[in-house]
Parts: sequence; C-alpha cells; structure tokens
Amino acid sequence: MSADGATFDSVDPYTGEAWARFPLGGAAEADLAVAAARRAFDEGPWPRMGRRARREILTRFAELILAHGDELALADTRDMGKPITQSRGNDVPRTADNFRFFADHALLATAEALPMDSGHHAYTRYEPAGVVVAIAPWNFPMMLESWKVAPALAWGNTVILKPAEDSPASATILARLALEAGIPPGVFNVVHGYGPDSVGAALTAHAGVDRITFTGESATGRVIAAAAAANLTPVSLELGGKGANVVFADADLDTAVDWSIRAIFTNAGQVCLAGSRIYVHRGVQEAFLERFVAAARAMVSGDPKDPGTQVGPLSSAGHHAKVRGYVDTVAAAGGAVLTGGLGEGLFVEPMVVTGLGEDAPHQREEIFGPLVTVTPFDTEEEVIGLVNASPFGLNAMLFSENLSRAHRVAGRLTVGTVWVNCFFIRDLRAPFGGVGDSGVGREGGTFSREFFTEPKAVVMQIDAARD
Repeated sequence: MSADGATFDSVDPYTGEAWARFPLGGAAEADLAVAAARRAFDEGPWPRMGRRARREILTRFAELILAHGDELALADTRDMGKPITQSRGNDVPRTADNFRFFADHALLATAEALPMDSGHHAYTRYEPAGVVVAIAPWNFPMMLESWKVAPALAWGNTVILKPAEDSPASATILARLALEAGIPPGVFNVVHGYGPDSVGAALTAHAGVDRITFTGESATGRVIAAAAAANLTPVSLELGGKGANVVFADADLDTAVDWSIRAIFTNAGQVCLAGSRIYVHRGVQEAFLERFVAAARAMVSGDPKDPGTQVGPLSSAGHHAKVRGYVDTVAAAGGAVLTGGLGEGLFVEPMVVTGLGEDAPHQREEIFGPLVTVTPFDTEEEVIGLVNASPFGLNAMLFSENLSRAHRVAGRLTVGTVWVNCFFIRDLRAPFGGVGDSGVGREGGTFSREFFTEPKAVVMQIDAARD
C-alpha cells in the first residue's frame, strides 16, 4: 500500500473492466525504495556474496518463474491483451532464460590481465555499481523487466523496478518469487505508479541512484536522460523504433512473407522492433503483396486468453486512440489500404498500406500498432538511403539469397541490429540497442557487465628478484 493509501486499477483491454488494483506510489515511495536498496547494497550480503552463490539463487528464481508460468502469462495477457500463446510460449521461457544466462555469464566472465614492460602488472575488476533503477515498458512486461533486472542482480547490484502502469501485475508476482528464491529483502524492490510527476520522475531524479536503465518511447527517454544528468547518473536507453524490412528481388518470398508477417503483427504491432515499413524490389512487389496480404487477412483476432488467437486488442484505450489517429489519416496522406483497419472495441485488424510518400507520418513516426507500409524500390543504393533516412535506428531486416549483398548492405545500415532472412532471433551475448532516436548504449553479455558495474584497474609493482 502507498503511504497515503492511493491505488490505481489495471484494466483488461479485451473486457474493458478493471481486474486488479495496485498501490499508487509517489515521491515518498521512491525514497523508501531507494533507502531499502541502498541499505541492502551498503550493508547486506548480496554484493559481497560469491558469484556462484548468487548464481544458485538466480537459477532457483528462474525455476520458480517456469513453475509459475501460467500465472505470469495470464497476468501479462490480462494487463495488456497479449495473446496467451505468446505470453506462455515465448515470454515466460525468455524471462527464465534471462536470469539463467546472466547468472552464468557473471560466473564465467573473465577480467583482463595486463602485464607491463615497466615491471608492473595491471588487471581489471568489475565491481557492482550500486542501486539500479529499472523502468520497463508495457508491451513485453515480464520479459523486458527480466532483461534489466537479471544482469543487474547477477553482478551484485540492488534493484528498484518500476513496471509500466498499464502492466503492473507480473512484476508483483516476480517480487514474490524473488523472495521465495532466496534473494534477500531490499535487493529487488518493485514500486508501482506513473512516470511524470509521480514515482518514475522521483526515481530518475534521485541522488541515491547509481544507474538507470529504461525501455520505452523516445520522448520519455529524453526526459529521463535530462533528470539523470543533474546527478551524473549513467543511463542506458532502449527507445523507439521504425524498423525497415527490405525484400530484394532474389529473396525467397515464402520466407520473406512469413517473417514479415511476424515482424509487424506479433503482439498487435506493439513491438519496438516491429518491421513497420517494408521496402520491396519493384520486380517482386506484386508477388510479395499477393502473398503478404493473404497472410495478413488469415490472422485470427479475438480473446487473447484463447489459444487460437493471433492478434489481440491494443493495450489500452489511450494507446488505441493514438493508433487510430494514424489509421484514420491514411487516405489523407495519399495511401491505399489493401486490407485491415479498425475493428470492434480496442482491436485494429492487421493493416497493409501502399502508396505513401517518405514524408508521410506513417513512414516517419513510430505507430506501435498493426499497420505496415509497403513501398517499392529499384536499386540497392536507393533502399540503403531510404532505410537510413529515418531518425530511428533500432533494427532492420534484409531478405536476400545473395550472401555478398546481405553482408554489404548490413554493414551500411545505421541501426543496432540487422536480421538477415529472419526476425527477432536473439543471442543474449550480442549487443542490443539503437542509434539516433532509438537510444543510447547497449546491453547484453559483456555490454550489460560494462553498464551494471564500475570497472576498476589495479596496478601492482613487481619488485626485481633479490639475492
């Protein structure tokens, strides 16, 4: 319960009804959370515990996540409308994998030994940074929470997690399971509430915080970076995207269509990595569109708790209003709708649009819904320019059977991740993040170690041999 007893409801976007109630935190709760995390870091066992001991606890945590997978999956599905097959089949195992991976990575990671010609020996140590604030988005609640919390804990930090106000339930369950796994009190804290003028703003401006990691929209990222700058608090920001999907003339069209459908319509397009602008070589555009539109029309919308549902509602009435603004203006921007559009309630049916110019908002701005634009191109040089013209640089996809072209084009795209003939395949050792309006910094593997620790150099004098 918050200090003043204030609460807020989580609304199921499919039924439109409140299904759970949570304490509404503010500045007072932020202070309490920071104090608890600071005390656990400065005085508690977690930062001083051996990495093997932390690994055992985090592995137990991962096992509990799997054991409570149905409860966690249903929480995310009810909070934000994600189809249960995705919550249970993808997000739960990925959440557990994140804790397992980073627990193992911290145990197996090596530091540097640096012999010096001067008769000295230098080496590096990676000490925990301190109190970490992790602010997670609503579209992949538990999975993206674990992407931040797992490496921070594995490297000995204490954590304050603020989940998105639209999807608070799974974080509450994770906090309960963390205690059951043996994570000491104060090490993993969850505070609920809003961002501006609420607990989120209080946490990001707090002088007692040592690191801030955030995933969300670019405008919010700028606000967080400004608040953190006052205290010189390091930030890692994974922000918005406008993923480009390039289909060359020599692409395997069945492969391209299959992955392209998943890239834009998974989670009703509410994915920062979504391939929301497709560029197709003019020579295969007609064939691609015929298959792509048919596949979009075949997708099943409905109750996200039904295992047969592929497309659920948008996450909230507010977000639906935003997406609807783009849906309603396609014709005015010069576009043609080949399939899809507004459905019942908070649904938007998978929508394919052609004919838009590069200056249309639908081509430039992150819609975060199941609306994709398809645009023809003629040359490799032309499409590289189209991809790189976006202010976002989170990711891109290439479909081509030409190995040289794939390597050549991937090297010239100003994005954080390039997928070739696939989408959303992750190796947790690889860097993840974006450029431009898509963020600052990278996480994953050793990149997470660099952010969640304070690297230290130790230089030793080696005395010459004495008789």
